[in-house]
Amino acid sequence: MPILALVAVLLAALSVPALAEDAARPFSQCMAVAEALPQATYVNLAPDALPVAGGNPGEVEIRFAAHATYVITTPAGVTIATDYNGYAGPVEVPRVVTMNKAHGSHFTRSPDPRIGHVLPGWRDDGMPAEHHLVVEDVYVRNVTTDIRNFGGMEPDGNSIFIFEVADLCIGHLGHLHHPLEDRHYAKIGRLDIVMVPVDGGLTLSHGAMTAIARRLQSSILLPMHRRGAAISGFITMMGDSFATDYVNDEAVTVSARSLPRRPTIMVLKGI
Repeated sequence: MPILALVAVLLAALSVPALAEDAARPFSQCMAVAEALPQATYVNLAPDALPVAGGNPGEVEIRFAAHATYVITTPAGVTIATDYNGYAGPVEVPRVVTMNKAHGSHFTRSPDPRIGHVLPGWRDDGMPAEHHLVVEDVYVRNVTTDIRNFGGMEPDGNSIFIFEVADLCIGHLGHLHHPLEDRHYAKIGRLDIVMVPVDGGLTLSHGAMTAIARRLQSSILLPMHRRGAAISGFITMMGDSFATDYVNDEAVTVSARSLPRRPTIMVLKGI
């Protein structure tokens, strides 16, 4: 059976709307189909003949700026700053910024007007934020999660942002406050690279965060949001199946072909 026909059958069986129903939504190469819950089987929905967002294979630079802000530079030169707050770290004016509102260090209400696209991970009306943005060679989308707010949980107040570029699926977990459910993993899909908060409690405990990181099965884990507990606790709990690379630079350059065969925690300079 052709791959697109197979995908349509699987989506129909799961009562998930077919992507083709929304003509404005770009095709995602990173989406997952939950074939048998609670485990999710990850399926590459984009064969080589159907590239996402017109992307071309190439190298992506990921630079640690500060706190939860990484700057992603795509092969076409598009710059994206995650959890952008307007002041932390050496961040020049990016083309795209993503934000989350748990604390003021993760967003700004007055972003630089020269920024082309500002993507908040929440909506002020309480509805889930939904982003499907294509800028040259990158497709940016989000998956909402809840956040703690005045002792309770606020639905859809945080977003996990996914960046699909150069045949890579790159994720930023944001200010994650609860374990992910099967529906989240299915919406996230495959993540080759994931940026993970490792504070050990301001977001989630090391135990809860390592469980998420193991299930995502990413080739590269990039720690962020290091406050409170030592990063060594997170690394130890990830276990021997993950290598650790202390990179003597603020940035790493990666392509789909250069992903490490053994899952690796890359601790960039400044973390």
